[in-house]
Amino acid sequence: MNNKVNYALIGLSVLIGLGLMFGFAYWMLKPSTDEETQKYLIYFDESVLGLNLDAPVKYRGITVGKVIRLRISPKNTEQVEVTVDILKSTPIKENSVAKLTAQGITGLTYINLTQGKNDAPPLKAKEGQKYPVIKTTPSFFEHFERSLGDVSSQLSATLYKTQKLLNDENQKQVGLLLKRTASIMDKLDRLLDEKTITHFQSSMNNLDNITYKVDNLMPKIDTFVAKSIEWEDNINASFEAIKGTYFRMDNTMKNMAVSFSDSAITFEKMSHTVNNTMLESQNVMIDVENTLQEFKRNPSDILYKKTEEKTAPGER
Repeated sequence: MNNKVNYALIGLSVLIGLGLMFGFAYWMLKPSTDEETQKYLIYFDESVLGLNLDAPVKYRGITVGKVIRLRISPKNTEQVEVTVDILKSTPIKENSVAKLTAQGITGLTYINLTQGKNDAPPLKAKEGQKYPVIKTTPSFFEHFERSLGDVSSQLSATLYKTQKLLNDENQKQVGLLLKRTASIMDKLDRLLDEKTITHFQSSMNNLDNITYKVDNLMPKIDTFVAKSIEWEDNINASFEAIKGTYFRMDNTMKNMAVSFSDSAITFEKMSHTVNNTMLESQNVMIDVENTLQEFKRNPSDILYKKTEEKTAPGER
């Protein structure tokens, strides 16, 4: 029986097994002809520790691609440029976001894609971009580190202000303030002796009595106010009646003024007519008197005398 181990055969078997494993992994990750892939760029502002080549890219827990390149961004040295290869059937929208996520306790990291609104348009490469760029959001550890940094900064600032506040001079001032407070409390304690407390209780009792009397007086005050309001309404009604009477008297006076004005105009017209009549009567009387005097002198002239025509100046 030959017990010699054939190491060459064992090594060949191991190599064949490794080759089959790598071939199976490649077959699992390689997309079929029906499911072509699309390259995308992702820029991270944080450390990508634990993210390696061929690290999976997941969408809602499903592996949809892998990392094919990692490098420092040539445009911004503070960023890490990650090139990923993702199935075209994956709904990458303009509002899709990529985030680094730790994979268990292994220390490895993968890229997790989160979709925004379903009605957002598909992500496309903009002018000057070789591949479409997926937006990023800080990972949990980045958020935690930033929060821890903010808390540390605030704690340091608080400790510095506390140390500055509790210096020797301020401690002396605080001690002096405490002494003065103790002195005031002592004086207040002596001030509020039994006699003072008794007077205070008596004053409170008097205040209660006054309050009770005021409460009893309130209904009477309400009655007085109600009667005052009624009296005020009566006065307002009287004033309204007086006001109406005044307006009616004013209208009557205006009408009388108009009547007097019309009477004055009529009287003036009558006076003018009487004056004209008197003047005509006077003229008639003068003519009658002249006629009578002429008749007394020569009665026949009235019957037979002819009127002489007067010649104009220069006529014969």
